[in-house]
Amino acid sequence: MADRRPLVFSLYRGLARALTPLFNLLFWLRSRSGKELPARKGERFGRSTTSRPAGKLVWIHAASVGETVSVLPLVDELTGSGNKVLLTTVTVTAAQLAQGRLPEGAIHQFMPFDAPGPICRFLDHWSPDLAMVVESEIWPCLFDEMRSRQTPFVLLNGRLSDRSYRSWARFPRISGYLFRCLDMVLAQSAADGERFRLLGCRNVSTPGNLKFDAPDPAVDEGQATALLAQTGARPVWLAALTHPGEDEIVLEAFGRLTEEFPGLLLVLVPRHPVRTDDIAAMIDSRGLRAARRSLDQAIETDTDVYLGDTLGEMGLFYRLAPVTFLGGSFNDAGGHNPVEAALSGSALVTGPRVANARAVYKDFWSRRASLKAELPENLADCVGNLLRDADAARAQAERARALVEAGRGALAETLKVLQPMLGKTGPATDDPLPRGRA
Repeated sequence: MADRRPLVFSLYRGLARALTPLFNLLFWLRSRSGKELPARKGERFGRSTTSRPAGKLVWIHAASVGETVSVLPLVDELTGSGNKVLLTTVTVTAAQLAQGRLPEGAIHQFMPFDAPGPICRFLDHWSPDLAMVVESEIWPCLFDEMRSRQTPFVLLNGRLSDRSYRSWARFPRISGYLFRCLDMVLAQSAADGERFRLLGCRNVSTPGNLKFDAPDPAVDEGQATALLAQTGARPVWLAALTHPGEDEIVLEAFGRLTEEFPGLLLVLVPRHPVRTDDIAAMIDSRGLRAARRSLDQAIETDTDVYLGDTLGEMGLFYRLAPVTFLGGSFNDAGGHNPVEAALSGSALVTGPRVANARAVYKDFWSRRASLKAELPENLADCVGNLLRDADAARAQAERARALVEAGRGALAETLKVLQPMLGKTGPATDDPLPRGRA
């Protein structure tokens, strides 16, 4: 017997429907800070100017850059085998990355707001043959709508922290209804898989973490040679993917480090390049001299900070620096995927707040493949230890790469598990994944 929709879902849907006109104001406010693209407003309301391609269409929703990077190899495999792929994201930075990296046969759109009107228009227009949301993208209206449709619905590379599990477990009727909207969960780890099972997902597989199957970050060798020539013999460290509040921590650590390492160069790459003007002003207020990548400014002998305010060049920035602090780990962002840094050979330092990839970091920390700065004031010491001992930094980076190499294989396993659904074009009487039975 089908689950009865809990009252809270009906209330959520009704409220979202009533508030949909106000999303125009939300869109305008987000556009002012660069978080939306005005020319593509229709997509956020489920209206697209792009036609659905003929043939089988696989829809993958990846919220931001990290999730997008993790599924790009899967997109390549799906399009290579003749499927069309629709990739949706929420953030502008993820959209810009996708536009430059998607293969032929793949389309990018922005995810619509989670309200019945936008979601239904989106699904009616694109009519995917297989729908997948990545990691922890749990949208009530979308999940509820997918329950009533015949499209197989999968949580891809799923993760669920202990904290999130405990929150959901407090409301078993709501969480049970929500998670049974999924036909299948492909979990990153056995621990994630067990948490999904306990919340009511009955069709759970554990193919591994797709982030380990990421290719080595792309590097323009000509640009790398030019920038390495500009840095010369100077010591260099990278603060990558920083968030508000972390730039101050990084600059404070830089000030301490320059006392021991004269000529030290900081490469600072904000998670959102739209913040670069504010960061440049912060650098200037400290009496430091910055050069900006986006303005093609060279690294001079008196440059203190090189601002990497571009997209798609993380491989280049990792190449410049033998030591990297990976941001999002001193605030509530939840940390960033360390795989790209590990594959680039840069020794890694993080803060302690990495809930988005805690299982990965737990291995990195326990196996001495990364250093953890428990407090912001510890950052200078951790970076200094690695700058001081180049052999130790290289050994740590080699351990990190070895961990990533050992974790590969999730892509092949994921494709194997998905194959029965990829072979279908619509509902069938022998469907092994009946609606609401995940």
